[in-house]
Amino acid sequence: MTAALLVACGLFGLAVGSFLNVVIHRVPRKESVVRPRSRCPGCGTQLAERDNIPVVSWVLLRGKCRTCGEPISARYPLVEVLTGALFVAVALRFGLDWAVPAYLVFFASLVAISFIDLEHYIIPNRVLYPTLFIALPLLVLAAATQDQWQNLERALLGAVVAWLFFLVLHLISPRGMGFGDVRLSFLLGLFLGWLDLRHVFLGVFFGFLLGSVVGLVLMAFRRRGRKDHIPFGPFLAAGAVIAVLFGSSILAWYSPA
Repeated sequence: MTAALLVACGLFGLAVGSFLNVVIHRVPRKESVVRPRSRCPGCGTQLAERDNIPVVSWVLLRGKCRTCGEPISARYPLVEVLTGALFVAVALRFGLDWAVPAYLVFFASLVAISFIDLEHYIIPNRVLYPTLFIALPLLVLAAATQDQWQNLERALLGAVVAWLFFLVLHLISPRGMGFGDVRLSFLLGLFLGWLDLRHVFLGVFFGFLLGSVVGLVLMAFRRRGRKDHIPFGPFLAAGAVIAVLFGSSILAWYSPA
């Protein structure tokens, strides 16, 4: 059953990654993610089913539109592969746990948020709010079916603590910490708090650590200046992923019994 779960999550992740590409492209432009069907950004031709298979179609078409030959960004297969890999990682981390669906939604949301923030410097409410609307009932279902109400209480507490912490940072330095990051912190605190309140601290720590290291490297190579804005959402997302997948091992190593 474990092998079947891994395969199912991987294939499902590839399909979800294909949808996330639509979200990443359309949400910043305030377009519907449902209609119309996927089209070539260059010539506007509607993609046939055979040209819309995750990863495979991009490889067979050699990264170009079948109709006009316009290059198709490598971001498309990257998002699909990344989402598939993260879904497999969730299955490995949780196994046959009722919390798996909620964490699949969480990781999918982090992928979309990260790529949108990298390109447009925004963390859209059109991704955050639907994620909370879907994920919260899934966590309640997991708590009810497995009698894990303490996990749910910790999740809500973690969400509030993370949100208040980022809100204070935003009030101190609005330019350094956007309110989109504050909203995102609630989602991060919710899912990290479900595991353990220490995971909230760990995820935030890794987010700041990754952001600082990358920022220093970019400045060292003169790709960014001190006053240039660097999107923080992807680093917070990466920190959260590290905390979810490896947090328990890191905490056990840091404070052995």
